[in-house]
Amino acid sequence: MSVKKQKASTPKPDNFFEDVYAVVRLIPAGRVSSYGAIARYLGRSGSARMVGWALNNALVLHDVPAQRVVNREGRLSGKIHFGSPTRMQELLEAEGIKVENDQVVDFKERFWDPELELGST
Repeated sequence: MSVKKQKASTPKPDNFFEDVYAVVRLIPAGRVSSYGAIARYLGRSGSARMVGWALNNALVLHDVPAQRVVNREGRLSGKIHFGSPTRMQELLEAEGIKVENDQVVDFKERFWDPELELGST
């Protein structure tokens, strides 16, 4: 049985935040990605902070699992935007992701790279 890979929509320069949301929605539960990996996938290498800004705005959108995006070392660098100091960790742990000292324990095994999983845009 072959599984067809999902593909995020082709990025549009004027709609970067929506493109970020489209990619983040594809991250499977129990996996995490990084701000930089998403920026690279969208052809905006070096725009990791912009991905973070997009996700800060996405916290009011219930269909964008922003908790699944961490920094390049697996740290919960965006946790301050989740309303309480532990909410991001709680959301990740509910998906089976172990977090200690604000870092995903098995980050390399849990890492979801959109370029590998979805192919190039």
